[in-house]
Amino acid sequence: QVQLVESGGGLVQPGGSLRLSCAASRSIFSFNAMGWYRQAPGKQRELVATIISGGRTNYADSVKDRFTISRDSAKNTVDLQMNSLKSEDTAVYYCNAVRTATHHWGQGTQVTTV
Repeated sequence: QVQLVESGGGLVQPGGSLRLSCAASRSIFSFNAMGWYRQAPGKQRELVATIISGGRTNYADSVKDRFTISRDSAKNTVDLQMNSLKSEDTAVYYCNAVRTATHHWGQGTQVTTV
């Protein structure tokens, strides 16, 4: 059973920064892709950023040039650096990992910009 544990959420002022981290119970390089999704109150869960096994990244238009997804092989984590945060970034952020077409999810971490 794959376990994903997010950390780093919190309360931040507009224009501020946060760094989220997702720790996996198996090597992050064993997944076909890993990423971050978010869900705001009353809205559907949406993709924020993904990184595939080869290292290519993909971002939602709303976070391009503000957020950066990366892998830390030493810590076995996938991180999301979030800069220039806006009120509309407020949501629960979920880590996602895909392996052999199976999606795994973390429990989520709250990010609130106010």
